[in-house]
This record gives sequence, C-alpha cells and structure tokens, in this order.
Amino acid sequence: MASSSTKVIYAALAGNFLIAVTKFIAAAVTGSSAMLSEGVHSVVDTGNQLLLLYGLHRSRLPANEAFPFGHGKEVYFWSFVVAILIFAVGAGVSSYEGVIHILQPSPIENPHINYVVLGFALLFEGGAWLFALKEFTKVKGQFGYFEAVHRGKDPSIFVVLFEDSAAALGLIIAFFGVLFSQLTGDPVYDGVASLLIGIILGATAIWLAYETKSLLIGEAANRSVVKGIRAIASAYPCVESVNEVLTMHMGPEYILVNLSVDFCDDLEAGAIEHTVARLDRDLKKAFPLVKRVFVEAESRMVG
Repeated sequence: MASSSTKVIYAALAGNFLIAVTKFIAAAVTGSSAMLSEGVHSVVDTGNQLLLLYGLHRSRLPANEAFPFGHGKEVYFWSFVVAILIFAVGAGVSSYEGVIHILQPSPIENPHINYVVLGFALLFEGGAWLFALKEFTKVKGQFGYFEAVHRGKDPSIFVVLFEDSAAALGLIIAFFGVLFSQLTGDPVYDGVASLLIGIILGATAIWLAYETKSLLIGEAANRSVVKGIRAIASAYPCVESVNEVLTMHMGPEYILVNLSVDFCDDLEAGAIEHTVARLDRDLKKAFPLVKRVFVEAESRMVG
C-alpha cells in the first residue's frame, strides 16, 4: 500500500506543478479571478503532495527508545496538516478572491487563453484523478468508495483522490465562470466561480480532517480483523474465554494488539508462556499488519 501511495502522490505532484504554472500565467494575462483561484488551488495541492511524501518518509523510520512503536502515525499527522492547509489557504484565498471580484468586478481580457489552459489542466488533472482512483480501487476491497474511505487506514491515497476530485470540479466551475462572463459581458460570474471553488475546497478540507482525525488519535483495526483475532485466540483449548481485544493502528501497516485472556485454571506457567508465544506467531501469520501482540492473563470479566 505504501508503494501505491507513493506512486499516486508523485503523479499528482508532477501534474499539479505544471498546471499551477500555466494557471498563473493565464491569470496574469487575462485578469481572471477564477483562474487565479485555480492557480492558488494547484499551488496548495503541490505543497500538500510534498507534505504527504515527507509524512510517508517519516513514517518508515525505525523504532527507537523515544518512539518504541515507530513513527507510523507521522503520515496521519501530515495528512491532517494537508486538510488544514486546504481549508486555510486554498478555500480562504479562493473565497476572498471571489468576494472581492463580486463586489468589484473587473472584465476578463483574452478569455480564450483561459479556455486553452483549463482544457490542458483538466486533461492533466483527469489523468492524475484516474490514476488515484485506480490505486484506491485496488486497496478498497469489497467496500463501497465512501465506506472504504471511512475504514481506510492509509489516508495518503484518499487525500490525493479527494484533492484531485475537488480540483477537477473546480476546473469545470472555473470554465463556466469564464464562459458566462464572456457571453453576458458581466464579470461577476467569474467572481462567483471563484467563491464556489472556495466552498468546494472548504468542504473537501472538512471531510479530510474528519476522516484523518480518528486515525491520528488512535483508531482500532477494522472489525473483520478484530473478529478474526478473537476467533484465533478463542480456538485454543487452554483458553476459557477472550475478555477483550484492543487494537490500534500505529500506522497504515502497523497494528498493535492487546488481548485480555482467561486461561484454564489448571494451566501451568510454562504452558501459558508457550501458548502466548504460539498466539503471537499465529496472529502475525494470519494478519501481516499485526506487528506487536501483548497478552494479559486475567480471569473472566463479569458484567
């Protein structure tokens, strides 16, 4: 999954950088507010991809004394930062530009340049979006797209997918803003388009922040994994009951497991040690993302 994440981010990074340059050139030549907002949007997206790459790099650092469970949550932190930047910079600047050009509209010069730039931008953005969608489809499994985002433990792929979706929609809105301004002779439509782009970015940022927040503070493994862990532990003859199965994602590819197990009363200490070792091995074999297993020997919990 980490490899897929890196490929998706690099593809989006290259596309957004080239698109940003062309958008700013077009905005400078034509004076379009919507085009300027789209340029800011692409710059924000480019910076976001760099932050995601940095987060992925940091998440792969080995564990040490200060971070005994590794740095896997770095990718969650930087994904949350990306959501904040989309809201604060992308949505903020676009909304500001939209309001200014609605209150003080200015005519668009040489609008045909905008159409050419928007066409190429939509082509590049569409390619990056299709690539991100293809990779996300591979990892989502049998779940629907929205459920897969909610259950997903690697935010880097769906962050890029969200960004590319918002970018493609923003390009379409910018196109119609320039078109309506040209057809009607009223440049206020360009400002309205910029404001709509800001609203879309704001909504995207809020959704991303919501989805990454739970991962950042310590989300459990998916229910199927928890259920499978309980089933494996319960199958041991010397285990009377499994009291609790506590899990936490320490990163996209790192699950921490803590089991509370009630062993048979006549089981000797050596046998318990042997069972715990087997349980550790069996869980890691069944679920490769399980990296650490802690087992607590406790009597059955009542109530």
